[in-house]
Amino acid sequence: MAFESLSDKLAASFKKLRGKGRLTEADVKEAMREVRLALLEADVSYKVVKDFVNKVSERAMGQDVLESLTPAQMVIKIVNEELTALMGTENEKLNISSQSPSVVMLVGLQGAGKTTNGAKLAGLMKKSGKRPLLVACDVYRPAAIAQLETVGAQLDIPVFQMGQGNPVDIAKAGIEHAKRHGNDLVFLDTAGRLHIDEALMDELKNIKAATNPAEILLVLDAMTGQDAVNAAKSFDEQLGVTGVMLTKLDGDARGGAALSVRAVTGKPIKFIGTGEKLDMIEPFHPDRMASRILGMGDVLTLIEKAEQSFDEKKALEMTERLKQNKFTFTDYLDQLEQLKQMGDLKDIAAMLPGIDSKALKNVTFDEKAYSRTEAIIRSMTPQERDNPQLINSSRKKRIAAGSGTNVVEINRLLKQFDMMKTMTKQMTSGKKGKRMGFPGMGKMPFGF
Repeated sequence: MAFESLSDKLAASFKKLRGKGRLTEADVKEAMREVRLALLEADVSYKVVKDFVNKVSERAMGQDVLESLTPAQMVIKIVNEELTALMGTENEKLNISSQSPSVVMLVGLQGAGKTTNGAKLAGLMKKSGKRPLLVACDVYRPAAIAQLETVGAQLDIPVFQMGQGNPVDIAKAGIEHAKRHGNDLVFLDTAGRLHIDEALMDELKNIKAATNPAEILLVLDAMTGQDAVNAAKSFDEQLGVTGVMLTKLDGDARGGAALSVRAVTGKPIKFIGTGEKLDMIEPFHPDRMASRILGMGDVLTLIEKAEQSFDEKKALEMTERLKQNKFTFTDYLDQLEQLKQMGDLKDIAAMLPGIDSKALKNVTFDEKAYSRTEAIIRSMTPQERDNPQLINSSRKKRIAAGSGTNVVEINRLLKQFDMMKTMTKQMTSGKKGKRMGFPGMGKMPFGF
């Protein structure tokens, strides 16, 4: 994950501070030296690092910090606040014009993931009630139009294309198509280049002049570090970029682009791509990202993911069933399916406060456990799901044969299920703070 190395180095520098009852100026200077090195290794702009460290040092040298009973916590609080300010303080939403359709122009270098992530963003807007249209203005890259049509079909979003025509004419025709068909949001997927050149910029300027976009969203590859920031400066100088989307933050990006782009260009990061799946896109919240970097978790994003994945009506029904101690294997399967929709288990675990990123490196989440558990439960009869006590040795053999597993796995699942029923009974009787184990997950909050 992005920021992993940076998080580890910052955690190590703060750990030294925690062992001190009082801080001296020398302690603060040593900690800031390590913070400076960690940021530079993360490919953050030198000027940005210098300004950041100066601000933190100035605040950390104050008497309220040096004389505090918990000086290390005060320093971490200051670093958290300054990281948040560095990345923009708060989330900035997509610009939507008062006139329909509102036009979003997607720009960026080739390979940044513009086409796929533009479609992801359109999918996110569709979930919020918009009626997006994707317009294929990249007429140069082989299969670009086919790629846009493929991801559009997967997200059930219409795609307008005119083949290998003039990109400016296609953009204008796409907007007229949106007006006729009731689409209130148009995403123009423009052509990228391997590097910024005059011909590219002239074409983008012409599209901008012809369509008057409410948002010019620059798509940047977080893996390219300072190159991404340099590209952002060039695009902004030529086009007047209004926002940035960072992609590939699920890779081993060092994070320099995320920490530098706002300070260098003044343009907000509005969205981040967090994985290859078409639902792996998030609004960018600087305060939450700062918390992740400092190993403090990201509970708000975790809650939002849960709200998107968990059906409210089913949750209420589940609550009643839990109160009556009527939790069944059918309920268990339903919970697993909804949890699976939240995404990668390691990413979910990383959002929990107090989770050590180093510890997560050595943890293997058995994603196949979902499939095995599902196969076992689906091999049970309705009566067996509702009353597991019926499952004797002969039934276990039948279930194992039907699910492609073995009796040992059946016994393990039955034991886990009994433990879960016991814990849910304790929770509903007022004993709070319990945690339940899911296969392959270790101990995680149950039901969110």
